[in-house]
Amino acid sequence: MPGLSHLDSPLTDGDIALRPWTDADMDAMVSLLNEPEIARWTRVPSPYTRTDAKDFLARVEARRANGEEIALAIVSTPGGELLGSMGLRVSSRENLRGELGYLVFAPARGRGVAARAVRLLARFGFEQLGLGRVEILAATGNRASQRVAERAGFTREGVLRSYTDKRGERLDMIAFSLLPGDLGSP
Repeated sequence: MPGLSHLDSPLTDGDIALRPWTDADMDAMVSLLNEPEIARWTRVPSPYTRTDAKDFLARVEARRANGEEIALAIVSTPGGELLGSMGLRVSSRENLRGELGYLVFAPARGRGVAARAVRLLARFGFEQLGLGRVEILAATGNRASQRVAERAGFTREGVLRSYTDKRGERLDMIAFSLLPGDLGSP
């Protein structure tokens, strides 16, 4: 499978940007990812350590090089304040399908950051990766993540029962989808 290229420049809407993670982000990652809501809804290790950050950076570069996933930092523009994290995993090359995941750090929540970032990365998936469908899976109890998907224009499709395992607990997930024509113009 061919690798995913590095971004030539950050993806931006003027207020936020998506850019690759760097070693310089590690201390901020450790500080920002040690937060209860992140541990509650994601597979991010808790507590989150500098070793976890180092492992994450190595893993995302390997996945990008293998054509599996692109993981990006959400930052403010201008200024570059870290606001969150997102990734787009190519879940099926054969079916041109990707799965988008995201988290927003506590200081940036409630500002519409996630929905804008989701639209930027979905557009990238359609235009640069040739995807025909992008999906978001949100835990049934995670209303904030479901609202992000809806605000970003994704269509709620249904509940996937006992779809995933998170730290030994089976979770039902709600599937959302976006197709290239759903985005409209930039």
